[in-house]
Amino acid sequence: MRKFLFAVILLLALYFMLSRLAQVEQVALTLQRGEVKWIVLGIGLQFVWLVNVAACFRACYRLLGVEESIERLLLLALSANFVNIIAPAAGVSGLAVFITDSKARGKPTGRVTSAAALSILYDYLAFIVVLGLGLTVLFRRDRLTAAEISASAILVGIALVFATLLLLGMRSAEALGNALAWMARSVNRALWPLRHRDYLSEAAARTFASEAAEGLALARQAPRGAILLPAALALSKQALLISILFMVFMAFGQAFSVGTLVAGFAIGYLFLIVSPTPSGIGFVEGAMTLALTTLRVPLAAASIITLAYRGITLWLTLLYGAIAMRWIGRHPASAA
Repeated sequence: MRKFLFAVILLLALYFMLSRLAQVEQVALTLQRGEVKWIVLGIGLQFVWLVNVAACFRACYRLLGVEESIERLLLLALSANFVNIIAPAAGVSGLAVFITDSKARGKPTGRVTSAAALSILYDYLAFIVVLGLGLTVLFRRDRLTAAEISASAILVGIALVFATLLLLGMRSAEALGNALAWMARSVNRALWPLRHRDYLSEAAARTFASEAAEGLALARQAPRGAILLPAALALSKQALLISILFMVFMAFGQAFSVGTLVAGFAIGYLFLIVSPTPSGIGFVEGAMTLALTTLRVPLAAASIITLAYRGITLWLTLLYGAIAMRWIGRHPASAA
């Protein structure tokens, strides 16, 4: 069964790449036009960012009383990102990578899932800080539109849902169980005309909530330093991504201000989160290019910079994810 699933994933990956071959070729040609040393520095920073992602997961794991190596978490994070892109399902497909691995390695599934959700919440909160700075720049330059405001409201709403569920789990397993059971019941009711049977189990939701609440209770009792560490790592992730964008600007010799850098990144990352397409493909490129042009970056330069930035942060990460997925498939229990 495991081999069959990996075969399906590889077929989906092949279809995904073939359907976007022209875009990949365009990104490759764009990167070749940049100054090599800055492109290499950007790729190096991306690797540091990936390690930072794994470190943030590890800090959240430890908050919930789960131990895992940073090497393993790096492989899992890359694989989850890869699966989310080629088989998007509102992030659930990527989360399944963590759940499957936790079951295979005897880790508490509820705690692992909660740790992944906690890491996402830290990311959202850190980005909201950066987004606030970016929106301030746009407002002061009279470039803030309803699209950015609406997308920001959606992001805050998503963050509030995550925060509410995690806070419920910290307070009471029963409260979290009731909330998850209600969500499962709502999904079942919506899908009943199509499936004519329950899609999600309310009993399983309550069992999961009980296991997750045990870990979240540990997080509530953790020392302040352990709680602040994931926050610091989440903020540093945002700083590293902005630094990669800085390297891309330098690679193409385009003048910029700090405000342009922060606001351009903020809008691009915002639409990466709220976009209906996997990893914002199509939406981020358009939104980021438009944001940079409104910040007085020439259209041609804005398009090239956006393509090069996405080449490093999206397409290279996708390549690493394919390699990580293959490694985990070959070493399901011992990869580190």
